[in-house]
Order: sequence, then structure tokens, then C-alpha cells
Amino acid sequence: MGIESAYAEVGDAELLGLHASGDAHAFGELIRRHRDRLWSVALRTLGDREEAADALQDALVSAYRAAGRFEGRSAVTTWLHRIVVNACLDLARRKAVRPAVPLPDDLDQRLPSPAGEDPAVRGETRDTLLSALATLPAEQRAALVLVDMEGYPVDEAARVLDVPVGTIKSRCARGRARLLPLVRHLRDGNRVPGPAVRPTGDRVAHHDGHKDGGVTR
Repeated sequence: MGIESAYAEVGDAELLGLHASGDAHAFGELIRRHRDRLWSVALRTLGDREEAADALQDALVSAYRAAGRFEGRSAVTTWLHRIVVNACLDLARRKAVRPAVPLPDDLDQRLPSPAGEDPAVRGETRDTLLSALATLPAEQRAALVLVDMEGYPVDEAARVLDVPVGTIKSRCARGRARLLPLVRHLRDGNRVPGPAVRPTGDRVAHHDGHKDGGVTR
């Protein structure tokens, strides 16, 4: 029996508990279940493959070490996404990440596509949107990635980012308002003007500092 089959009936929280108890394979199975979405969030938040891979690796190391302090106050997936997003935002702040235009072709797996839309048009729209998204402050970008691209309900995104629901709504509204003129600017064949925008205002709590035992690196 393969490892995946052996854990088929085991829930995420139980897998995390088994890992904390010394099970050598439980954490690997947990990450196998969720790695695609975790990678998607990291890549879209940072817009750069190498940076996203570094942030995701740091986040998984943090989660691996902090599993024993998970108290079940949120879903395991929420806990994992919070760690990944915080790792991405930390990296974005440190290095002022601003990817080149266009972004990778496979960055759009969940972007909606109108029925009958020409694939070439869809690709152009996707690259334009993602290039504009990459210029937003990191906190606005993370909120839009979770709500508009990953489909999280606003209250769930608030739990992931460990901020009030109103903060998520505000970040999304400000981010959408900034995206529209940027998308139009890029569609006209222009480069995004000005230096990369650094995040200001409210900040995301780092590494789940007061929930589920916290995560530090």
C-alpha cells in the first residue's frame, strides 16, 4: 500500500498531529494535498518563480517546526496559507519584489475566461492583469490574490491574513481601484510608470503571532 493510500481517510488536522508525534510521512502527505494551491498563492503574490520558491520553502520549514503548537483554532489549510502569505510578504518587503513584464505563462490557472474567448486574447489579458497586480503594495496584492484569484470568501481571507474583515474589504477595494488604470496603461503598450510601490499603512501580522501557537523562523 502506498503512502497516499495509507493516509486516504486521515484528515488534515490528524495528519498534523501525527507529524508532531513523530510520524515520518504525515507532513509530506499534508503538503502533497495542498502544495498546488500553496504554490499558486506564493507565485501570484510575489510574481517571481525563484522568490516564490524561496518563500514557500521558508514557510514549509516554519510549518514543519511549528506543527506541535497548532491548537486547531483555524483549519489547517488556513494556518498553512497564513504562513505562506506571511513568508511572501516578508520577502516582498525585504527585497521590494517587482517582476519583469510579462510574467510566466502558467500564472493564471484560475483566472476566469469568458465563453468563446480567443486564447490569444485571454493570454494578453492575463499578462496585463498580472503585470499590473505585481505593482501593488504587498498587502493589497495578497488580499486580491486570495479573494479575486483563489476564490476565498472575504472572512476566510481575513483569517489567512490575520486581519479584520473590514481590512480585507478595504485592501481589495483600493487594489481594484489601482488596477484598472494600470491595466489600461499596460494595454496601451506603456511601461508601468514610477518606482515599485512599497507597502504602507496597515500591516499583516507576522507568522501567526498569537494564534495556533505562532510560527517563527
